[in-house]
Amino acid sequence: MVCFRRNIVFKKEGIITKRKVEERLLAWKKDPFHKPLLLQGARQVGKTYSVLAFGREHYENVAYFNFEQRAALRETFDEDLSPSYLLPILAHISGQTIIPGKTLIVFDEIQRCDKALTALKYFCEEAPEQHVIAMGSLLGVAVNREQFAFPVGKVNLMTMRPMDFEEFLWGVGEEELAAAIRDAFEASRPLPAVLHQTAMERYRQYLVVGGMPECVSKFAATGDYLLVRSAQDDILIGYLDDMSKYNTKTEIRRTRLTYDNITVQLSRTNTRFQYKLLKKGGRAAEFEHAIEWLVLSGIVSQVYRAEQVKKPLDNYRDIDAFKIYVSDPGLLTAKKDLHADDILYGMDLGELDDFKGGMVENYVNTQLVANGYRTYYWESEEKAEIDFLIQRGGDIIPIEVKAADHTRSKSLAVYRKRFNPAYAVRLSQKNFGFEEGLMTIPLYAAFCL
Repeated sequence: MVCFRRNIVFKKEGIITKRKVEERLLAWKKDPFHKPLLLQGARQVGKTYSVLAFGREHYENVAYFNFEQRAALRETFDEDLSPSYLLPILAHISGQTIIPGKTLIVFDEIQRCDKALTALKYFCEEAPEQHVIAMGSLLGVAVNREQFAFPVGKVNLMTMRPMDFEEFLWGVGEEELAAAIRDAFEASRPLPAVLHQTAMERYRQYLVVGGMPECVSKFAATGDYLLVRSAQDDILIGYLDDMSKYNTKTEIRRTRLTYDNITVQLSRTNTRFQYKLLKKGGRAAEFEHAIEWLVLSGIVSQVYRAEQVKKPLDNYRDIDAFKIYVSDPGLLTAKKDLHADDILYGMDLGELDDFKGGMVENYVNTQLVANGYRTYYWESEEKAEIDFLIQRGGDIIPIEVKAADHTRSKSLAVYRKRFNPAYAVRLSQKNFGFEEGLMTIPLYAAFCL
């Protein structure tokens, strides 16, 4: 897994925020065979801000078009989708001279205009010299539900997610701590005790604040958890409003019920998703479209059980056994309505015992997904369970997650004896270590995997 070190720096209200997406955007720009780029991701993860900042830094000018804010813009695509027709009109609308290779054309909320999405095909075929980035928050939902003419094979796809813990550290001014964590991981040596303690404190802050850029900026500027919670509540309300789009009235109710129930699912010892916890007699057929909506919108991840430990894991997933995790740790704690002090100081006092395990699993999944992994879990006939399986460097790696520093477990021993992996990973509150094929990694370093 490649970890990029060159990152974009944004300045907003005096706060410096780094995002890892710039390296991927820069690689796209430099690729002589690049196609129009389609950037997906949930609302509020920073897509628009990141793309515009990238455009201003790496292009002479940016021509920006928002299909949600300017409904009349959609009419431009009603008559002719050829770039030769569209480009002069777009230049007039934006007030920008559009120069191939020097102008970045940005289509925002493109799911609001299906013909604009189709037009990307013609930009690929007839105007490959133009640099076009299109973005959409509910694009996955729109394409699947509205039968959009998706330009298959004519676009490059990229997904943007909330800030991972490393980006959070950059955002709160802890660049040196983030670098020290990476160095300790790569050398498999313990972090100095004082840095380990600081990193654990920041990790717990991240569980509260999460990785939505607005929340991180407010926390970095004020340290006020109430302001952060207010921003999180606004985002959650926005998600509920989004659930009314591309849905029937029946599906709206089921989607909201499913999303609201995730904290209940993660509060159980077995975090496997259970339909009966949604409603008495709940069945897959009743809620499968609701789950699909949540996954396609990017606000949750669905993690399947691997029936067999073989490559590729996706060939052996059990579609009837899965877990659902929220895409941002801070939004999860906001949904649970947990007070900041409950997490900052109460986790070791037994105050969150019912929810702690699921909350930490959720956090680890967000870090693995941010690194591009497709995650799975494993269960034996004897009920031994491995929290996550990933394919890394050609190997299938088991990852066990412990919310505290108590790390004794039979499940990992059962797995290692049966499958003899190249190595295994245990995430807990303990410092770095490596012994007899077991890599011990502190929870705050999950982003290093």
